[in-house]
Amino acid sequence: MEDHILFNAIIENAIDGIITIDEHGVIESINPSACNLFLYYPHELIGKSIELLMPVSYIEKYNSCLHSLLSSGIDSRGINRDVLGKKKDGSIFSFRLGISEINFQGKRLFTGFVHDLSYRTEVENKLLQYTQHLEEIVKDRTNSLNETIEALTEAKEEISTTLENEIKMSRLKSRLLSMASHEFRTPLSTIQLSSSLIQHYAEKSEHNKIENHVYKIKSAIGNLTTILNDFLQLEKTESDKIKVSYTYFELDLFVNEIIEELQLLAKKSQKIISRHTGKFRLVTLDQNLLRNCIINLVSNAIKYSGEETNIEIHSSITAKSINITVKDNGIGIPKEEQEHLFEAFFRAQNTGNIPGTGLGLHIVSRYVKLMAGSISFKSKQNEGTIFSIKFPLS
Repeated sequence: MEDHILFNAIIENAIDGIITIDEHGVIESINPSACNLFLYYPHELIGKSIELLMPVSYIEKYNSCLHSLLSSGIDSRGINRDVLGKKKDGSIFSFRLGISEINFQGKRLFTGFVHDLSYRTEVENKLLQYTQHLEEIVKDRTNSLNETIEALTEAKEEISTTLENEIKMSRLKSRLLSMASHEFRTPLSTIQLSSSLIQHYAEKSEHNKIENHVYKIKSAIGNLTTILNDFLQLEKTESDKIKVSYTYFELDLFVNEIIEELQLLAKKSQKIISRHTGKFRLVTLDQNLLRNCIINLVSNAIKYSGEETNIEIHSSITAKSINITVKDNGIGIPKEEQEHLFEAFFRAQNTGNIPGTGLGLHIVSRYVKLMAGSISFKSKQNEGTIFSIKFPLS
């Protein structure tokens, strides 16, 4: 049951769209990211043909592809290709499609992983406009300064070479992010589902061995997913793609929901204890950004604390501010390294072989700043750490 909840949480919070169809091309499930991408509500698509999301010119090719999949199947590497999709408003856009085949509860299903490529086109257009602008500047200066035409020509060639290198690097980065998103997410989702089925159908005589291997699989998935999400979130923050969306919600209930999810990831006998003080509960913040901040801080507390320890999260609302603290009794942060804690890719020397990217706290600090808040900490090596987030009341 816990695996089912965790699997659903992964699908519901995935950055990319995930759509499942049966052998007849009928949509069986669709996650929020896919709904947002195609501008539909789930009830408008579930039970309908996948053709609804395709341009007319693609339908014949799709029918041929589905027939081929049914007859020959898909190997473990899946299928990845760039295709066109049609939104509810009729607009056409490009996306990368990864297809995997699964057999679940006696049914043969095909899962499509949808990654929007629209941003890549926008970047290329901006780079083209920038190139044209530079060429116009060079042309204007050349016409007005004939006596220095040779020097300007050399400068133009240098600028063009630099710009070309920048374009290549930008495209390489875009392709790397696109590849990483699909080449990681498709097998990760397949492994996640397989591990759940192993537990479900395991014979009692082999239960202990299977449980041990399933734990290793899930641990590896968690590490890979964390690394991938950290890099993708860093790319968003660096390119100013994140927009703050404020909503009104009850802080204590919001924190408790997150704690229920994270308790599943805790070590043996680790307990996550939440507490809210004060009579005020309603706040206005960006739920997605705040959720990522809390998940990151509590996940770090789980990772860097031992078994049979308590992790405390305390929330409060005063007349002037919203306050959240996360306290652990873990390895702590060496005093001489504390000034670098929120820098990208920084990891303290005492983390040893504990996996991590060194991006989590950097991203948290950026998210807190986006919501006009501040983050601070107190830490002592081998005694634990307390992180404090504070947001002013508007």
